[in-house]
Amino acid sequence: MSDRIRLSREAVEAPASGIVAVIDYARGHEGVIPLWAGEGDLPTPGFIAEAVTASLSAGETFYTYQRGLPELRQALSDYTARLYGIESSPERFFVTGSGMQAIQISIAASASPGDELIYFGPAWPNFAAACGVRGAVPSEVALDWTDAGWQLDLDKVVAAIGPKTRTIFVNTPANPTGWTADHATLKALLALARQHGLTIIADEIYSRFYYAADRAPSFHDIMEPDDAILFVNSFSKNWAMTGWRVGWIETTPAIGTVIANLTQYSTSGVAPFMQRGAIAAITEGEPFVAMQVERAHKARDIFTERLAATNRVAIVQPAGAFYSFFAIDGITETRETAFRIVDEAKVGLAPGTAFGPVSPGSFRACFHRRLDEVEMAADRLADWIGRSA
Repeated sequence: MSDRIRLSREAVEAPASGIVAVIDYARGHEGVIPLWAGEGDLPTPGFIAEAVTASLSAGETFYTYQRGLPELRQALSDYTARLYGIESSPERFFVTGSGMQAIQISIAASASPGDELIYFGPAWPNFAAACGVRGAVPSEVALDWTDAGWQLDLDKVVAAIGPKTRTIFVNTPANPTGWTADHATLKALLALARQHGLTIIADEIYSRFYYAADRAPSFHDIMEPDDAILFVNSFSKNWAMTGWRVGWIETTPAIGTVIANLTQYSTSGVAPFMQRGAIAAITEGEPFVAMQVERAHKARDIFTERLAATNRVAIVQPAGAFYSFFAIDGITETRETAFRIVDEAKVGLAPGTAFGPVSPGSFRACFHRRLDEVEMAADRLADWIGRSA
């Protein structure tokens, strides 16, 4: 780095990804089954790509609405109304350049530098890192590991709320743990937010990947329309559009100008042809979503049952999302062990160290892949555990 370039402390301190470290290490290794990244292995369906091709052919390559195409905002409103059985309005929806940008905008809208934002760990690292880049302070409340899986102790949340707390970030179903809040927990969190004047950022990107019903419990089920909740979501997971970078925010129209301005001064909106693909996804894609969830459900069972059978792994079937977050007896350092597993078992895992300090002895596996690959990966891991762990 040139000593003539003076960088901000926040930029310099932005952490490197522990997941990418394993991916980079495995480059050139043949035959590795990649379970490290948070995406499935299916390409975007053709009917979505065709909508984009038609849009490009029609010349939709100019600047467009900061808040998103009216047709897409209406489609998002209709989708939400169907999914949650509620009244909705397109004025509540704002299209963003990915779910990650939706989170960045929500942080910028709800917290100033120095403010504290509570989140629950182990956690996908991007939220805490985005807070740090903003100059805000991420405050982790640790989930508790039990025989039934990960649980949230609400007393810990109460204890974490201080004079500088502005926001509670709730990712449910959660990455990497699969923890899924029930309605009682959501009601308690909403009551705390109302009591202390806090904003909730509700990351429900995995709401459809819920294995007990059509979708997970949601703040939509219990909220009032004017509650201070910013829902962040993305087309990435449900419709196999991870590379597209299209997401959305849902919130009260009262702050619509703020959201539009923050979009203007970051990306100035999402390309209209990509939004046409998103419209096709959300209006025609229900059979594809159902197929993906069914496939992930089977993969979850295959993976967790095989590793549990070793009697050397602390693992439960996650209620939602498409990750298994597990610990292997006797292993406390997972970054270097993940490199070993690439070399010796030909399976790529994300180390627990990438998800914060709560569970450095755990690994995350994304099981949202072809069932034969998931079975092969589980067999390789089980064999490796028997030989090496």
